[in-house]
Amino acid sequence: MPESPAPPLAALLHDMETRGVRTDPRLDPLIYEEMRVIAERLMRREAHAHTLQPTAVAHEAWMRLAQATSLGHPSRIVFLGLAARAMRRVLVDHARSRKRQKRGEGWERVTLSDVGTDGSSRALDLLDLDDALGELHQLGARRVAVVEMRLFAGMSNAEVAEALDVAESTARADWLTARAWLAARQIA
Repeated sequence: MPESPAPPLAALLHDMETRGVRTDPRLDPLIYEEMRVIAERLMRREAHAHTLQPTAVAHEAWMRLAQATSLGHPSRIVFLGLAARAMRRVLVDHARSRKRQKRGEGWERVTLSDVGTDGSSRALDLLDLDDALGELHQLGARRVAVVEMRLFAGMSNAEVAEALDVAESTARADWLTARAWLAARQIA
C-alpha cells in the first residue's frame, strides 16, 4: 500500500531541515492554516453561546507563539504541542475575561468537549480544567503536556509520544493516569 504524502506543513518543515534553512516564505501561511483547523475543531465543541470565533483563537495563539522565543523549525508534531498550549491559554484567558465581565452573577462558563477519550459529548469546564492542570503540573509536567496535546490539539498517543520523545506506551500511561486524576476531581 503506498504511503500517504506528508501534510504540507510537515513536508515543508522536513525540506527546510534538509536544506538547513531556518525560514521559508511558504511557512507562515501553512502554520496559520494548521492552527485555524485546530481552533475550528476546538470551537465545534464549545457552548453555542460562545462569542469567540476559530479564526480569532488561531490568530491570538499565532501572535502568542510569534512573541515567544525563536521556535527554530520544529517538527509538525512538536509544533502541534506548542499550538495546543497557546490555544489553551487563549481559551482560558477568554473564559476568565467573560467571568470578570459578568462579575460572578449570571455568568456562563466556557466549555470544551472531552476530545480524544471515549467519544462522549460530555463537556469540560475550561476554568476548572486549567486549575486542575496547575495542580497536576506539580505531580509531573509531562502529564500536563499530554493532556494539552490530547484535548487541545486532538493528537493521538503516537503523536504525543513523538512530540515528547517518549515511548507510545509511556504517553498512553500518562494519558490514562492524567484522565483518572482529573476524573477523581470530577473534571473529566
